Amino acid sequence: MSTSKPNKPFSPSPFKPPFWLTNPHLQSILPKFFAPKAPTYRRVVEKDSLEESDIAYDFYDAHPVETSTDGEREQTPLIVLFHGMEGSSDSHYARALAYQMHAQGWHFVVAHFRSCGGIPANGRVFYNAGDTDEVHHALQNLSQQYANIYAVGVSLGGNALAKYMGEYADKALCAAAVVISAPVDMSSAAITMHNFLSHRIYTPYLLNPIIKKALANDITQDEIDSIKAVNRISDFDDIFTAPRHGYRSNNHYYHSSSALPYLRDVTHPLLLISAKDDPFIGFTATPNDVSDSVTILDTAHGGHIGYLRYRSDKDTSPHLYKKSRFDINWIPETVSVYFNWIGVESRKK
Repeated sequence: MSTSKPNKPFSPSPFKPPFWLTNPHLQSILPKFFAPKAPTYRRVVEKDSLEESDIAYDFYDAHPVETSTDGEREQTPLIVLFHGMEGSSDSHYARALAYQMHAQGWHFVVAHFRSCGGIPANGRVFYNAGDTDEVHHALQNLSQQYANIYAVGVSLGGNALAKYMGEYADKALCAAAVVISAPVDMSSAAITMHNFLSHRIYTPYLLNPIIKKALANDITQDEIDSIKAVNRISDFDDIFTAPRHGYRSNNHYYHSSSALPYLRDVTHPLLLISAKDDPFIGFTATPNDVSDSVTILDTAHGGHIGYLRYRSDKDTSPHLYKKSRFDINWIPETVSVYFNWIGVESRKK
């Protein structure tokens, strides 16, 4: 199965919302209200790369997968999703991707990060946006049963996946990847999150769950007092994330974990999708920042993991969700078109 970047240009359908739906905050907030119902996942629980915390893998199988006794692996492509901060297989983008990948005849799985998917972290470390060892560990687990693996990363999970693709280069275990709305320069993303609207609208939504998880862990009273006092994600990263994962400060964490410096070393096909109006991600990659294996798709609108469409009466194009004129399937459609473009064949019945 060929997975090299073709000579012909990648030309997906453009994202063109109506003018009244171009606001980046509407695009970032509304999609969760128009997500399809979650599919019935098959859950498998494995240990993380440190053998400390349990990790949930939620599968949406294209067809039943039997464990081989002779070492032969499943040949149908497996699409692995690495979710964003506080995301899971129940996130709106995970649901939409699950159905689209299933419609292509491909297997789909959400590889949860520590403390996500309803399973608490038991070790010292939690969610680390630069933890490529954990990404590699998840792909190693999956490659024992699946021969053809492709990956999708969203937001901070997308940064981790993009960094992995550059850091591991030819040794990356996924043949190709798509990264969506990823803060590949985490320092500028942190600054972006400090502006008034982003701080007021998004910080409580993202910060409160991770504070709750941190307080439920085995931490010192000094850590408890410090964590309770924070009101910015960057403060939490400085007090908790950075020292827990061996970084000197939040600045050291952001610098070391950002995918941007590694994109020149990517050797497998990689698509980077981001909206120019994304209120989260800060600086994005330019053609001079990436290798020839990387395709950059910048859209004018879309917000953060948004890409909410509205279909008029005149729109007769096929789509999976017909109960509403709104849908969030532009990202899943573009992911499947990209994988088709690099040579991954659909296996529709």
